Amino acid sequence: MPAINLAALRNFIPAGELAVIRSCVAGEEGAYFRAKLIEFSERVQTMPKIYEQHGLGTAAVAHLRYFRGDSAWYVIERDTSNEQLQAFGMAALGGYEPELGYINLAELIAAGVELDLHFSPTRLDALEALAA
Repeated sequence: MPAINLAALRNFIPAGELAVIRSCVAGEEGAYFRAKLIEFSERVQTMPKIYEQHGLGTAAVAHLRYFRGDSAWYVIERDTSNEQLQAFGMAALGGYEPELGYINLAELIAAGVELDLHFSPTRLDALEALAA
C-alpha cells in the first residue's frame, strides 16, 4: 500500500483538519481516512505547477477545493517553492462572479477554510456551470 506523505500535505491541509483526519485513521473507518490521506498526498505532488495549464482557459482542471461558508476556492496550479505560499486558481466568493487569480494558501488556511475531501479534479467550465 502506498505511503502517506505528510510533508506534502502540511501546506495544503489546515493543521486542525489534518490532526482530526490522522486521529480517524486509528478508528473503525481508518481505511477510508488513510486512503484519503494517500489520495491527497499523491494529488498534491502530481498536480500541475504554476503556468502548466496556462492558455487552457475553462478547460483547465481544478485539483483542490477549499470552502468556508458560501465561498469556495479551487486550486488549479501549485507553487513549487518549499514554503508553498501561493497557488493559482479560482475564487467563488459568496454569490459573486468567480474570478481567476493567485491564492495565498497560508492566509486562506489561517482564515479557517477546510479542504474538501470529497472533491474530485474538475474542469473549470463544469465548476462555472455549477455556480450559474
